[in-house]
Order: sequence, then C-alpha cells, then structure tokens
Amino acid sequence: MKYIITFVITLQYLFVNAGTMQVITPNDFTGSDIERIQAAINAAKTTTHKVVIPQRNSNGSNSWKIDRAIVLPGNMTVILDNCVIQLSDSCRDNMFRSDNVGIGITDPVWIYNISIVGVGNVLLRGADNPRSTGDAYRTLALSPAKGRVSYGSDAGKEGRKQKGDWRNNLIQIAYVDVFTLKNIEIEHSHAWAISFERCRNAELSDIRFNNPETIIVNGVEKKVFNKDGINLRHGCKYFRINNITGINGDDLIALSSLDAAPYYHTNGDINSYQVTSTKWNGPEDDTEQIFITNCQTNYTGVAIRASDSAGIHNVYINGVITKARPDTPAPYGGSPYTLLVGVGGYGKSSVPGKINNIYAMNLVGDGKTLVLIESPIADCVFMNGIYTGQDSSAVKYTIDRASTKAIQEINVIKTGKD
Repeated sequence: MKYIITFVITLQYLFVNAGTMQVITPNDFTGSDIERIQAAINAAKTTTHKVVIPQRNSNGSNSWKIDRAIVLPGNMTVILDNCVIQLSDSCRDNMFRSDNVGIGITDPVWIYNISIVGVGNVLLRGADNPRSTGDAYRTLALSPAKGRVSYGSDAGKEGRKQKGDWRNNLIQIAYVDVFTLKNIEIEHSHAWAISFERCRNAELSDIRFNNPETIIVNGVEKKVFNKDGINLRHGCKYFRINNITGINGDDLIALSSLDAAPYYHTNGDINSYQVTSTKWNGPEDDTEQIFITNCQTNYTGVAIRASDSAGIHNVYINGVITKARPDTPAPYGGSPYTLLVGVGGYGKSSVPGKINNIYAMNLVGDGKTLVLIESPIADCVFMNGIYTGQDSSAVKYTIDRASTKAIQEINVIKTGKD
C-alpha cells in the first residue's frame, strides 16, 4: 500500500509540475515588453514550443506595447489570452514576423508549423502616432498632399526613411508551411494588416478588422493608405480563409501574383513592399488552391490580380458581402467591386488564361459593380449574385469579353432593392 501511495503522490507531483512547465509567459522574464515576449518565445523554442501572452502585464498594465517585431520560429504556438498588443510610437516594424525573413536575409529558408491563436477578446493595434504607413511607393507626409503619400511622423525628418515598406504590414509571414491564425481583431494597421508570401497550408479564421483609411492623431484626422486586410502574394497555396469581417480602407482579401520584371526587388530589400523577392520564378510562384468563405466588409471584397505570365487559379469563393456603412464612408466614393478578377497597371497585361478556374458563388454587393473582370480569364463560374448598386449590370467587363474563355454567369442579378 505504501508503494501505491508513493506512486500516486509522485504522479501528482509530476503532473502539477509538468503543467507549470508547459505555461511560459512574458511575465516570467524581465525587460521591456518586447524583450520579455521575445525571451518567452526563445525559451519555448527549445522546450514547450508554446507561449501564452496573458491580459495582465506584470508591469501593472493590461496591455503590451512593443518597439520591434515579435519574430516567430517554426514549431511555435502563441496563445493570445484576452490581451491587447500595440505597436509603440517609436516602432517602425511589423508586430509579428516569421524569423526566416527580414532586412538583409537574402536566402530565406522554409520553416514549419506556426500558430497564433486568440482566446476571448484579442486586439492587435497599430501605433497611436505611427512613424510610417503605406506601401513602398508611398512617400510619408504629415498632411494630405497630391501624389502617392501616406501619413508618418517620420515625414521630413533628416536621416529617416521617407517611404513605406513591408515593415508597415502588421503581420508578415513568408516561406512558412502550415500556419494558423484564429480569433483576433486588428485595428489601425500601418498598411496591409496580414501579408503572406510563398506560404502553404494555412488556416485563417474569425478575424475582425477595424481598419479604415483614416486615423486620429492628437485630435487630427490623418490619411493612411493601402489598408488591405489579408494579402496572399507570390506562391501562396492551400489556404482556407473563413469568417473574415469588418471595416477596411482597401481590399478585404487580395490575391496577387505579379510578374513585373525587370522591376523587381530582391529578398530582404527594405525598399520593397514584400520581404521576399517580387520576381515571379515560375509556376511555384503561382497562387492556387485558395478557399474563401463567409466574408463581409464595408468596402472591396476579394481582389484577384495577376500580370504577364504569373498565374492565379483554382480559387473557390462562397459567401462575400460588401455593404457600405453610413458611419464609415468608403474611400473613392464607394466600393468598385465585390469581386475583382484581373487588373491592369501592375506590369504587362495578364497572359490570356493565366487566371483560370475561379469559382465564386453567393456574392452580394452595393458598390459600383458586383463582379469586375479586367483580364482575359478562362474557365470561371460566377453563380448566385445579388447586386444592389447603381450600375446597370452586376458583372462588368473592362476588356473585350471575346478575349475571355468559358465564362459562366449563373443567376447573377441586378436589383434596385437594398
């Protein structure tokens, strides 16, 4: 009997201590918020492979304010437990980035299995007064001006970079196979909220955006551009995207495969809008096998853009609603589309048929058109659409329709009721 009791007590001890060891939080470490968060991740990298960022910060606050990116290795799960994480006003970096890419990393390698999972109410916020916003072609400006500009407190400061870049994306992930992002709210990202490059086997769900193209800085309204929600760029494959909602200043979801040679950036180029090369290297850089369901936004819904020989194909969309909000006026006088397929202005025009096998159903929109087709696409089906906007047709072609091939429009209607 004595041995049985001792055995049970030993098991209980091991169980309790194992449970304790399995919870690594930034509150276990010293330093600034970013130093403690990164220390927790570094410790978990060789032990539990899991970090919990709790609501309560040991510094006495109920939020975490970071000065540089949280870099994530492979085989890592970050649990965001009812917490608020915000970029500080001194930060000019992403909030989360996979650790295989960054400034000067010219030969990124694949990493595997990263998860960011929200529990309860999780808020990821941009800075109150961001140093830089917009993409790599935006010049920083303190006030609205002509041309491609976007707000940034670094505007006009000597020695400070005067254009945006990929560091303005709140979450920047590249060359990751198996990625999960669930149950978070994103507010006031500095450019694209979430950007993926050359990633595979990802699941994104229950993501909410409060991301208009205006922010208030010290009581003054400032313009912040390129406020896409989710971007899938070169070589993204096998993505499942579900239940994405909210307010955006640009596309809710954008799929882009752009062959813009010879005008491309290399891996790790700080002057680029991508952290990896913008060169299209062949079919491995096509975007394909993307599944999008149950999405709603105040502005543009899903945009599919390819240029020259780059391809996007096998995209399956079921349920996208774009509806203007009276409390948040849409940019440029209203949403130009619920679904965009093809585009000009990004290098050479898309080679006929390189955008193909796009299947979209259950679309609703009140913008300038429901489905906008701007490239010679092939083998696509658009089914069950309701358009309540002012244009005369739910599907609009800006190219010669004869240049497309095997396009079916089934039960896509225009109605005056909204």
